[in-house]
Amino acid sequence: MSKVESNDPNYSALLEHVRETGYLVSTAALLEWDQQTKMPALASDYRCEQITHLAGLIHQRKTDPRVGEWLDHLADSPLTEDPLSDSGATIRILKREYEKSVKLPAALVMELARAASIGQTKWVEARRENDFEAFAPQLKKIFELKKSEAEAIGYAEVPYDALLDEYEPGAKTSEVAEILEALRGELVPLVTKINESSYRAPVDILSRKFPVDQQRQLGRLASERIGFDYQQGRLDVTHHPFCTEMGPRDCRITTRYDENFFSGSFFGTLHEAGHGIYEQGLRSEYYSLPPGKFCSLGIHESQSRLWENLVGRRFSFWQYFYPEAQSLFQEALGGVSLEDFYRAINHVEPSLIRVEADEATYNLHIIIRFELEQAIINGELDTDDLPEAWNEKYKRYLGIETSEVASGVLQDVHWSAGLVGYFPTYSLGNLYASQIFDAASAQLGNLDAMFQTGEFAPLKNWLNREVHQLGQCLSGPQLGEQVTGNGLSHEALMSHLQQKLVPIYGL
Repeated sequence: MSKVESNDPNYSALLEHVRETGYLVSTAALLEWDQQTKMPALASDYRCEQITHLAGLIHQRKTDPRVGEWLDHLADSPLTEDPLSDSGATIRILKREYEKSVKLPAALVMELARAASIGQTKWVEARRENDFEAFAPQLKKIFELKKSEAEAIGYAEVPYDALLDEYEPGAKTSEVAEILEALRGELVPLVTKINESSYRAPVDILSRKFPVDQQRQLGRLASERIGFDYQQGRLDVTHHPFCTEMGPRDCRITTRYDENFFSGSFFGTLHEAGHGIYEQGLRSEYYSLPPGKFCSLGIHESQSRLWENLVGRRFSFWQYFYPEAQSLFQEALGGVSLEDFYRAINHVEPSLIRVEADEATYNLHIIIRFELEQAIINGELDTDDLPEAWNEKYKRYLGIETSEVASGVLQDVHWSAGLVGYFPTYSLGNLYASQIFDAASAQLGNLDAMFQTGEFAPLKNWLNREVHQLGQCLSGPQLGEQVTGNGLSHEALMSHLQQKLVPIYGL
């Protein structure tokens, strides 16, 4: 800290209070990680009460009147002269969060935590049994609580704004819708051309037998080589992959395995490792404070999608890793050329599962969820009618549908966990990722030449410096513009997709 920061008692008291609150937040994260990975099934009821109780304590500390008093004292202090400095950002963002938190009744916060904890357990059961009706009452409750949350917080244009703001601070639904509409306008014709092409990639390669132990070995090797540090992280198995942190040097990533599908686990692991590299790249001395927290979920997602797709599906990446993959999967890949494997992992075809979707159709999955969430929050769609509405949109946007809710409306964990407003950040992340990767390429030189020889550190270190270590000192749009020199646009992503897919499909 600078001298002026350490000499201001209000600032010191504020930082101490927020850091102590961070102990509770990280403890809750540990309990939630355990619930999704290691917890015995019959422990769910007590775990729900633990999480609910912690949510109440955290909210109590976040709304402590002393926080408001400290922030009032600091509002016009020398610490705020530069609003983008560590101290300026800390005071500005904590004030924003405090003003938002005091609008939420403690009872609502605790009920949301309880509903989400119960919801995730019921979702796992309902998905396993392919039974939407078993989950429907809890889903309805969660959405009703999220509506109450939106009304309590307030919004500029529509209720969904209040929920979107939790993940992408300052964003408006109308702005995100405009960006995604522009993307959809160019994406759909590209996917149509590919579907009409006579070429079909040898995707059957990816459905051969890939033993789980070898999948685990390759996923760990690749995630470690690109920069995920297992001295301060770990990889576990769960129903729906995620990344979480519960301390400045404790980042957990998860994946899932299918012995007859290579891409799901491998690219899922790279994806979560990208999130983990971001978390590990934040400044640990500011853990739980704005300069040590991720900028926004759109920026967070840009890091996972960058490593998963812009690096992990690149030909140069596999020039380095394919011999290792062939060695581990001799029966499945021994006679498969690198070129055929590359075409298979970049095959474009409408599919049901979002996390396994190709780069070109992925954002259509997101647009569907974005539209459904808005319809429910705006009162235009009842949660009981979600399966029918889901299939209607999948048929219209992707030309497919399913009678299996496990591969339909129950495939994602997000709604069961109360994460309404989260989905559009995935597409924002895809857009940011392409622009950030282009900026890295311009500054670092020939990244493909580096990847061919297993040199991933230059890109990882550049991201640490240009993105991760800034924390929340800049907003998502500010950070994106500072790094790339441009506002957020779909153009870089479309250029990336066309450069890759036009040669593969001979368009």
